[in-house]
Amino acid sequence: MNYQGTIIEESLENPEILKELKVLSTKVEPIEDAHQTPWLKQWTLHKVEIPESNAESIAEKLSHLIDTSHQSSWYADYKNEQFHYIIFRDKVFKVDRTEKEQYDEATKYGISLGIPDYQVNFSKDILNK
Repeated sequence: MNYQGTIIEESLENPEILKELKVLSTKVEPIEDAHQTPWLKQWTLHKVEIPESNAESIAEKLSHLIDTSHQSSWYADYKNEQFHYIIFRDKVFKVDRTEKEQYDEATKYGISLGIPDYQVNFSKDILNK
């Protein structure tokens, strides 16, 4: 089953990877204080679909493209009914969506990077067994 998720274009050092993905929609959102990215004027959110067969390789590529030039850190993610890829710079979590502990580990890691906790609150993504 294919994966869907959102990639923020401004979170990437090089957005060329977006050309490799099926972009379902794009939304431009003005920056608010809660975003904690004052060096930007907007976020460009691309809803993408990734074939199951490419999910691992795309996650690996994205993990090397996440921008680290500012104090704030970023992540990208996509999921299907079984798994959720949560991608930070040089670190990929492939989370079984029924395993709260796996989500907790990804959340803890994101917070350790300085990402606001409300942005890495994955509890809404946990599926009941």
